[in-house]
Amino acid sequence: MNHTHHSDIVIVGAGPAGLAFARYFKGSDLRLIIVEKSTLSAIENPAYDGREIALTHHSKEILQNLGVWQRINPDDIYRLKDAKVYSGTSDYALHFQVPKDLKLLSSIDRLGNLISNHNIRKAVYDEVRELDNVTILTGAAVKSVQTDSQAAEVVLDNGDTIRARLLIGADSRLSFVRRTLGIGAEMNDFGRTVIVFRVSHPLSNGATAQECFYYGRTLALLPLTDTLTNCVITLDNTQAAELLAMSPEALTAEVQRMMNDKLGALSIAGSVHHYPLMGVHAKTFVAPRAALIGDAAVGMHPVTAHGYNLGLASADTLAPLILQAAKSHQDIAAPALLAKYDRIHQRHTRPLYHGTNAMVTLFTNNTPPARLLRDAALRISNHLPPVKRWISGQLTGR
Repeated sequence: MNHTHHSDIVIVGAGPAGLAFARYFKGSDLRLIIVEKSTLSAIENPAYDGREIALTHHSKEILQNLGVWQRINPDDIYRLKDAKVYSGTSDYALHFQVPKDLKLLSSIDRLGNLISNHNIRKAVYDEVRELDNVTILTGAAVKSVQTDSQAAEVVLDNGDTIRARLLIGADSRLSFVRRTLGIGAEMNDFGRTVIVFRVSHPLSNGATAQECFYYGRTLALLPLTDTLTNCVITLDNTQAAELLAMSPEALTAEVQRMMNDKLGALSIAGSVHHYPLMGVHAKTFVAPRAALIGDAAVGMHPVTAHGYNLGLASADTLAPLILQAAKSHQDIAAPALLAKYDRIHQRHTRPLYHGTNAMVTLFTNNTPPARLLRDAALRISNHLPPVKRWISGQLTGR
């Protein structure tokens, strides 16, 4: 027998952005339903997927305020002290450290923190599962969505219907909600594959991230413990199969060669994962009685590590607007409210999205003129304190 569920807000997607958004409504009179196509066990105990998430200090504060940070084992929070960017085979690096003004005016001792994606997902789920006003429907795929000036309606593949005052799309970069509501997006399929895995090594990584733009491929090294590093190789799809077919020994030997033995002999420390590389930015984040958050709104190239930080920022912008409207007995999906969210989050994300894509285009262009420009950009940026301070501010969230 089919059922109709009624709620104030329906969220499509129980990923870390959708769950974080729901957590804002702890203690609120608003009722929320989260729809997730994955099984309950998959979100209760998310599997390790190879991805390490770089969180700014602002994102850390958001997660602390939501009670999520406190649920993460301190041993699973890794310090990101510095970051270096290299171009080609040169040893010259653009070096980012905590800005001096932040060191003097605060206790900040690092650019940010690295936490495995599955640990964030579990912590935010554990926080939300205890909320009396939030219902999570798992194993439920969305068949259709529609909105009008009065309500939003979500129909599930089991025949059930959810009616709500506001629909939140938090379902992925290829968001079904976004496409069904007719919201266009700027999409950039980079034609590249990301291969991620951990390696152990005898030499210290110095808690320093390294982004190495070689010719034909990119290698990012994300420091975890002193002798444990997450490797992120980005390369053309045509080359990915060759690396993925390698034995663990051959793969680590290839990475060791790429990094010129900087960390000593490498050993695989876990499983290897790979993902297609795609960026997306919705042309608007809102529709009548609907809003997009997380990757459904903006999916970033990982090189600047802004992905989940922007997902949290979307929740941190929209949820307080809704709570204030509810407190004032106003419409929680009023056009003016949604327009304000769209305006704020667009202003925050568009420069980062297009700036990141421009940087990636430059540093993956291997023509001789581009190589010269890449090298010049690193050297000039290293000697322009305002530029370095702005970039460091983006990395730290300050």
